[in-house]
Amino acid sequence: MNTINGIDRKLHKHNIDETIEAYKKLLDEIPLKIEEATVLDLLNRLKRGKMGSGPWSNVSIFEAANRIMSDLVILYGVKRIIDGDFPHLEIFKEFEVELGNENRKEHDIISTVDDKRLIGEAFNVAPSFFNNKKNKMITKLIKSNPAADYMILLCNADSHEVTKSKIAHNVEIIKVDVKI
Repeated sequence: MNTINGIDRKLHKHNIDETIEAYKKLLDEIPLKIEEATVLDLLNRLKRGKMGSGPWSNVSIFEAANRIMSDLVILYGVKRIIDGDFPHLEIFKEFEVELGNENRKEHDIISTVDDKRLIGEAFNVAPSFFNNKKNKMITKLIKSNPAADYMILLCNADSHEVTKSKIAHNVEIIKVDVKI
């Protein structure tokens, strides 16, 4: 069985597609059927029961869902940058990413080329949580030391109404369509 540890954390044009495919193969290990005797048993299993398979097998189903959806925002968002969807970011060719809640680096996404630095955060939330999460992540990016030349916030495409990439406090908010 493959694990999340086998997923590349340095992404570039030569491995981004393979990395996404490897991640999707981990998702294929997750059973699609969950049954319990009562609603309370089902809710307890979702909140407390371990996944047992997939990229985050040792956390609850609920937590794994959050991590997986955010991981997909990171992977597909970085792919969009690598694929040239944002010409002003084309100087960045390699991205260090953190998946799940690894917290080994200061940010979810970091890229440096010559004297230019890009930092980013990523999340996947329901529209009702978007503004709160956005504000928290923008504050984190703005307070980053050392400062970055480019700051991005990757979020799921259905998290809010705005249809284009926009700038808030010098942070570019990029909507990412998560597709499996």
